Amino acid sequence: MTDITVVIGAGGIGQAIARRISSGRHILVANHTQESAEAAAKVLELAGFEATAMQADISSRSAVQAVAAKAQSLGPVKALVQAAGVSPSQAPIEAILKVDLYGTAVVLEEFGKVMADGGAGVVISSQSGYRMPALTAEQDAMLATTSPEALLELDWVKGVKDTLRAYQMSKRCNSLRVRGEAIQWAKRGARVNSISPGIIVTPLAHDELHGERADFYQAMLKKMPAGRAGTPDEVAALAALIMGPEGGFITGSDFLIDGGATANFFYGPDAQKS
Repeated sequence: MTDITVVIGAGGIGQAIARRISSGRHILVANHTQESAEAAAKVLELAGFEATAMQADISSRSAVQAVAAKAQSLGPVKALVQAAGVSPSQAPIEAILKVDLYGTAVVLEEFGKVMADGGAGVVISSQSGYRMPALTAEQDAMLATTSPEALLELDWVKGVKDTLRAYQMSKRCNSLRVRGEAIQWAKRGARVNSISPGIIVTPLAHDELHGERADFYQAMLKKMPAGRAGTPDEVAALAALIMGPEGGFITGSDFLIDGGATANFFYGPDAQKS
């Protein structure tokens, strides 16, 4: 049977990773709407891949289970790319926590039950997870291992007051979650890691860089050590390394790829010095 790559969240980064790692594989594309999933599948098909599209809202466990079942029906699941999420400007607090925090935890849990031996997964997190003040060791452990449903009931998660903090909390959880899940995935001979990108030029980011807040974003880019935004293909190159045979010793890790934005945030000339 043909090996399967599952891509949940079919934006620019998800598609770039799928292209990079899926030669000779069938790609199952799951997105929030059937229309957007089919559009992404069509792009992949025109690039020479076999692809199947389906709708999936990862804030629903049953929807994630349906994706996992569909993937298994197509063949051995050798790769998972979890790139679905909503940003602070796109959704209210509740939706961010339900999709980015809870949804990602559910995806990792459900696919940890079906990954084929030698398979690998990657979660697309964000540099934002590094911007939030440090949590306690106990809180970190809870984000890494608490059941997805219980995550949403933690007092200090429910107490988040704004969308940015909800997003940061969710992305911190993503990078910790792969640590906890790496132990479970290893029982099936599979690995899982996360990538935390900075500003990557996708259609959404392009709008931000040239829209009403263009001056703010352009100034931020100039202050970064790299002096520019990143591309989906650069993220895909990193994903290919950690998901492929050369990354066989890597699991339970997060990789920051942000052009030095986090370094500048904490230690650059405009950083607040204590």
